[in-house]
Amino acid sequence: MLRAVKPRNARSKRALEAREAKEVEDVRTAIFVKGTHTGEIVNGVMKELMALKRPDAISFSKKNTVHPFEDASSLEFWAGKNDASMFLVGQSTKKRPAGLIIARTFDSRLLDMCELGVDKFVSMAEFKTPKSTPGHKPMMHFASELFDTHPRFTQVKSLLMDFFNGEVIDSICLPGLEHVISVSIAPAPSLQTLNPILGDSQEEDVQNLPKIHIRTYTVKLLPSGTRVPRVELTEMGPFLDLSLRRHQAADPEMWKAAIRRPKLKKQDVEKGLGKKKKNMEVDEMGDLRGRVHIAKQDLNKLQTRKMKGLKSMPVEEGGSSEDSEQEDEPRQKKRKRD
Repeated sequence: MLRAVKPRNARSKRALEAREAKEVEDVRTAIFVKGTHTGEIVNGVMKELMALKRPDAISFSKKNTVHPFEDASSLEFWAGKNDASMFLVGQSTKKRPAGLIIARTFDSRLLDMCELGVDKFVSMAEFKTPKSTPGHKPMMHFASELFDTHPRFTQVKSLLMDFFNGEVIDSICLPGLEHVISVSIAPAPSLQTLNPILGDSQEEDVQNLPKIHIRTYTVKLLPSGTRVPRVELTEMGPFLDLSLRRHQAADPEMWKAAIRRPKLKKQDVEKGLGKKKKNMEVDEMGDLRGRVHIAKQDLNKLQTRKMKGLKSMPVEEGGSSEDSEQEDEPRQKKRKRD
């Protein structure tokens, strides 16, 4: 059963409302934690991934005695103190060398996590090519059907999407698309998806699962003679070859609460959040503007201000237009005399 915290005053109530589920989520902050023993490979990987995650990254310089699969209290404490929801824990032991643990929290409690082993690492420094600007949102590419069918790879895809996902944007500027992160799976024998009735008893051995390849490229837009530019990819780094190890799935009740979307208030709907209304938009100043479509109007029938000088005189049937002009002249003279 999930706990329900009641605010004691107005200040704590505002703080709890700021941390509630939102229709448009904030950027996820990631904390990089080093274990008691880290090697050169783990330090290099964490440094490179932090460069891709900046500025939404917090690094702990000191080493910490942390074992997330045995006790996650330290991660939950850091998550509540730093308002962070993602963790990358690096640790290298004799049994599990060069290990990385990607953990995700919800409401300052551990939701799920996955451990990956670094089999190969190529740093950015080995590629003498231009690098992307820090803080730009990357494009993500997952090149395998297993990311949608196999539960282990589906969890990895979800964790990587939340880890590298940046601020939610309404429009895209092509020059701002500077780099892409491609995630693929090495060829392997056919894998069977898990049966939800059998559960973990049907899960394959971790050693039989294929490796995950992460590649990072910079995007270069070249003229193509049309409005759509020609795209070229240049190796930027880092390059990672990862193997799956331990994992912890999310609690069903907590996962249901994490993916639940909140009900929008009337004020939020008027501001343009949630379901987009037709012919309504919010400008840069936050004002709601609407567009009204009407049928074509006949301006001849438009009612204007009534003035005697603009009133048209009816023409008699027997008279001509010249007679009417002659009759109008003395009237105009009389008006001048007045």
